[in-house]
Amino acid sequence: MNEAVTPVRSPCVGVCSLDENDICIACHRHGIEIGEWGGMTDEQKREVLSKVARREQGEIC
Repeated sequence: MNEAVTPVRSPCVGVCSLDENDICIACHRHGIEIGEWGGMTDEQKREVLSKVARREQGEIC
């Protein structure tokens, strides 16, 4: 399926615990990103997932 029409799924794994930087230790989203996820467009969600991938590699973003 085309990425542009495939809905972006939440990376949530049900372990919601924020670290000292307000980043979830499980899905690597910022607390604000978690709270706003439901109102984001798919494009915005993809931007968050790009940040998540960088955070998983140890970047602070």
